[in-house]
Amino acid sequence: QGQLMESGGGSVQAGGSLTLSCAASGYMDRSYCLGWFRQAPGTEREEVAAIDGDGKIIYADSVKGRFSISKDNAKKTLYLQMDELKPEDTAMYYCVADWSSGGACHGYADFGERGQGTQVTVSS
Repeated sequence: QGQLMESGGGSVQAGGSLTLSCAASGYMDRSYCLGWFRQAPGTEREEVAAIDGDGKIIYADSVKGRFSISKDNAKKTLYLQMDELKPEDTAMYYCVADWSSGGACHGYADFGERGQGTQVTVSS
């Protein structure tokens, strides 16, 4: 077990791009689902993207075609490439590591360990 630490958030204009990184040492083996969720003030937590222990990737419908999740086992880092950003993407983004489902990504945002978050703000 290690520590999750996000970076890469910031402020961009609509249509811009950001890449989030999450240092995920201790969480790179197949027993973990690694993912990202986001939460804006006054809204429900939203699962954004995740990679399960077998490498299967899932995306929220709201980000399909715009966001891309990946991980680098050698660097022990999880990434979220975000393109064509929209104002509604504004939120705090959290990196999550969930072992409760043996590597499957079921409710990872609710059950996983998370980092401190990184803020993404998209202006119109």
